[in-house]
Amino acid sequence: MAPTRKPNDGLLARVNFPLYAIEMLTSRHVLVAGGGGASKTGVANGFEIYEVHHNGEKYVADEVIRHETGPTVVMNLAVKNDEKRTLLMAGQESHCQMYLVNPIITSTDGEVIGGGKSEGSVDGMRKRKNVSYQQSNGQAAGGQTPEQTKGQGKDKQQQSAPVRKQIRFEIKTGDSIQTDFTELEPLQRVVRISPDGRIMATGGMDGHLRLWNFPKMTLRADISAHTKEIDDLDFSPDSKNVVSIAKDGLGVIWSINPEKESRKLTWNPPEGTRYLLKRCRYGVIEGQKDKHRLFTLANPFAKSGKAKGLLQQWDPESGRLSRVVEIDESLAALAVRDDGRFVAVGTMFSGSVSIYIAFSLQRVLHVPHAHAMFVTGLQFLPVTNFDGPAVTGDTEAAVLSISVDNRVCVHSLQYRHSLPAWVAIFAIVLILFITFCFCSYIGL
Repeated sequence: MAPTRKPNDGLLARVNFPLYAIEMLTSRHVLVAGGGGASKTGVANGFEIYEVHHNGEKYVADEVIRHETGPTVVMNLAVKNDEKRTLLMAGQESHCQMYLVNPIITSTDGEVIGGGKSEGSVDGMRKRKNVSYQQSNGQAAGGQTPEQTKGQGKDKQQQSAPVRKQIRFEIKTGDSIQTDFTELEPLQRVVRISPDGRIMATGGMDGHLRLWNFPKMTLRADISAHTKEIDDLDFSPDSKNVVSIAKDGLGVIWSINPEKESRKLTWNPPEGTRYLLKRCRYGVIEGQKDKHRLFTLANPFAKSGKAKGLLQQWDPESGRLSRVVEIDESLAALAVRDDGRFVAVGTMFSGSVSIYIAFSLQRVLHVPHAHAMFVTGLQFLPVTNFDGPAVTGDTEAAVLSISVDNRVCVHSLQYRHSLPAWVAIFAIVLILFITFCFCSYIGL
C-alpha cells in the first residue's frame, strides 16, 4: 500500500528581524539570517542558530546562539563543514564576510568536554578532560548503588545527577572581500561553495560571476556572465560546473576547469510569454552517484493574462528541458534534498510551500499560506548523516521555510507504513489458491 501523506506544518521559531537566508549548519543545527538594514529602526541584523529535533510528536527547535552583525544585514550565505571547522560566508552589502563557527561540546554543569580551542580556556570555561556519567544499570558515579546514596542529603543527590552533553558555538569574524563592484549600490546577491570545498562563487548587481579559491578567498576567475544582476548560482554535485541565472533572462552552465561557457539553458516559453529564471539548484539522482538533475524556477516577466510560475527540470548534459510543472503564482524559493528525492518550492504572494517528487515533479504536499508574506528561503532537513545523526521522526521528508514575517516554519510529509511483508505474501497465496479452485471447478 502506498504511503498516505498529510501535511504537518507548524511554527518552529520566531525572531525579531526579517529573514532572508537559511542553511543547515550541521545535521541538526539550522542557521537563519537577515535583519532590518542600516536604517536606525531598532531592528537588528545578524543570524541565529537553532538545534532541531523531533520529540515524538512534532519537530521543535531550541535556540543555541544569536550573533548580531552591526549595521549590515545578512542577505545571503553559504556554509562549508570539514573535519576541523565550519566556515560561514555571509553576503553583507558589497562584501562577503567569513565567520568561523566552532562547535563546543559542554556538559550540563557548564564545563567544556570537547571542541573550541585546542588548549586553555574558552570564554572563561575550563576544558574538562574526563566527565563522569551515571551508569545505565543504576549504579552512580563512584561505585555506589542507589540504596547506598539514600539519606546523603539533597546536595549530595544533586552532585550525583547524570551529566549530559550539549553543543554551543563559538563565532569568530574572519576575512572580508568585496565581491560586487557596481558603481551606485554594489550588492552581493548570492554566494555558493562547491561540494568539494575548493571554490566559492559569488554574483551580484554588476552581472559578473566571480570564482574564488576557497577558503583563501583569492580571485580565480572574473567572468562577465550577464548584462544584468545575477539572481542565483549553484554548483553541480561533482564540482565541475556552476550554473548562473540573471535578470537578463539567461541561464548559463559554466565549466570550472577551464572557466568557460559550457551551454545555455534553452526552451520555448508557453504561449509566447516572456519568462525570467528566478532560482536554480542541482540535485543528485537517487542511486546514481555520477548523475544529477538541474531544477529552476521561472516567473512571467510581467502580469500577462493567466501566465503561471514554472518549476522546471533540466538535463544539464544537454541543457534541454525535461519536465515542467505550472504553478498558479510567481515563485520565490527553491530547495532540493541532499539525496535528490524531493524538491520544495515557495511562492511569492501567498507564502505557500509545496514539496514535489524530484524525478516526476508530482506534488505530494501543499501548505497554503504557510507565511504571511513571500517565502525567502527553504532548506530540507538532511537525511545523510554527514556529521552525526540526522533528525529523525515519523516523516518521509521535512522542509524548513523562512520569510520576512520573521518566522521559521517546518512542513513535513507523514505517512502510514505499508502492510507488513507477511500480510502481502499471504494475500498473494490466497488469491492464487482461490484462482486455482475456481479454475478446477469450471474444468479448466
